Amino acid sequence: MHEVFRLAKGIVKKSLEKDRSSEPYVEALSRSLWPWRETWLLALVCLLAVLDYVSTYAVLEFSGNEYVYEGGPLASWALQVGGFTWLFLVDMAAAGTLLLMAIAIRSLHSKFGFQGFGRTAFVFVLTPYVVITMAAIFNNIALTFL
Repeated sequence: MHEVFRLAKGIVKKSLEKDRSSEPYVEALSRSLWPWRETWLLALVCLLAVLDYVSTYAVLEFSGNEYVYEGGPLASWALQVGGFTWLFLVDMAAAGTLLLMAIAIRSLHSKFGFQGFGRTAFVFVLTPYVVITMAAIFNNIALTFL
């Protein structure tokens, strides 16, 4: 039985060495996607969450177009149930959940000594939110003023 554990330990050790050898390349990939500090990505997500709410408010209240509506199912539900107050709470809860998930993944990787993989996971979790939210903000601004 002792031999089985030693064999399993050897397999795990080889796997960790292989992972550590690929970690710099994975981290370089994340740095090509987001070359700045991770805290700036956190700040950007928070800023975009607020801008998304403000631009949604502007397009729904000031565009004068009666055919404009909130496209997201959760946000649409929040508007129907509690108006813009609930929309704000739902937007902040969604962004906060995503931020907490990215931070938790980053810290778990760092705890086990994989800082490069942690940074990459952090960037890969938050970047789609940034891209989609920026598109929604620009769409809202265009619909407000056109």
